[in-house]
Amino acid sequence: MVGKRKYDDGCAVAHALDLVGERWALLVVRELLLGPKRFTDLLAGVRGASPDVLTQRLRDLTETGVVRRKRLGPPTSAQVYELTTWGADLGPIVVGLARWASHSPGMRYDAPLGTDSAVLSLEALFDPPAAAGLDATIALHLGDERFRLRIANSQLAITRGETERPNATIDTDTNTLLSLLRTNRSLDDALADGELRLAGDRALVEKFRRLFPTPLAPS
Repeated sequence: MVGKRKYDDGCAVAHALDLVGERWALLVVRELLLGPKRFTDLLAGVRGASPDVLTQRLRDLTETGVVRRKRLGPPTSAQVYELTTWGADLGPIVVGLARWASHSPGMRYDAPLGTDSAVLSLEALFDPPAAAGLDATIALHLGDERFRLRIANSQLAITRGETERPNATIDTDTNTLLSLLRTNRSLDDALADGELRLAGDRALVEKFRRLFPTPLAPS
């Protein structure tokens, strides 16, 4: 952190920006919210950041206690980065910031999204009233990535990993998922094109895709 410009302000908001306000820093946090990642995976997720810049951001976030580096055990023995317990507390803040920004007139819903960004956008756009009475577990497969989506008590919880005995399984790619959530494209159309594979309760999947309405811009 030596040499960084700081706000020199006693306000906690200013201090928070000293910690995570540098460009790319919060996007690094976003990429780690669903679990540890290798440097190469982070680089793929943080679009536009050079390896040198990403290295510096990881160094900064490690020095401030937001991120830590660890080595996985055999058989991989890979080095990964993960959020500390304190760093993970940024989760609701990042999702809340995304929810706030989703109402911006300048929000580009046609711009590309990485896998983790798309999955976290589900939390930001989730409509609790629309999920009233729904109690279900959905396995979401996006390429090689696996996520468990638990919907209960009008809340959505997302974790990375395999799902045991899901009510439904959605196997697709990020672009197809977004098209099904943001447009009126039918499941039959995506199935026929080979871009979607479903297992389990199809009616649940139809309900699921209506839980994430695109917000209206503020008046």
